[in-house]
Amino acid sequence: MGGRNFVVAALLVLPAFSQKPLPRRDELAAIEKSLDERMTRFNVSQPLELLGLTRGIYLPGYGAVFTAEVGLIQAPILTPFRPRVTKEEALQIRAAKLKRVPEMKSLMREMLLASATALDSLPPAENIVLGVTFLNNTWEDAAGLPKSITMRARRSALLEVAQNRQPKSALDTLVETREE
Repeated sequence: MGGRNFVVAALLVLPAFSQKPLPRRDELAAIEKSLDERMTRFNVSQPLELLGLTRGIYLPGYGAVFTAEVGLIQAPILTPFRPRVTKEEALQIRAAKLKRVPEMKSLMREMLLASATALDSLPPAENIVLGVTFLNNTWEDAAGLPKSITMRARRSALLEVAQNRQPKSALDTLVETREE
């Protein structure tokens, strides 16, 4: 009787050891750092304003989710010596942000691709999600600007593009984008 219990126990435990390990915290931390670096290096002459660090978590059975908060451009800081932004400056800032939105979407797609290749232990059928929330100052006209953009794609679909089995233009259909 004892031998049969051992065989049953071994059969129950064996699948757990044969499965590929799921993403560990250190792997997610490496992706977080990479995403932060890509956003800060995005445009040296007109940089994004990274507000805090990117955070990632792994949701078993769903995938890896990364979030960040950024300013589309570095807006002037109000101080007692500069108590307000002129109307002309506000219009220039708005125009720069409107121009930056499609650039940010393109950067986010590139970051999803890079994450798909770097997250070796993420199962191909699971998702990679990147959500970015944007900061707008109270004095800004934010009409027409997104408050956030979230992009989601299956890792397997991203790998098809990363390994040149699909053209980069396929990202437009493979990546689900939600703008609020």
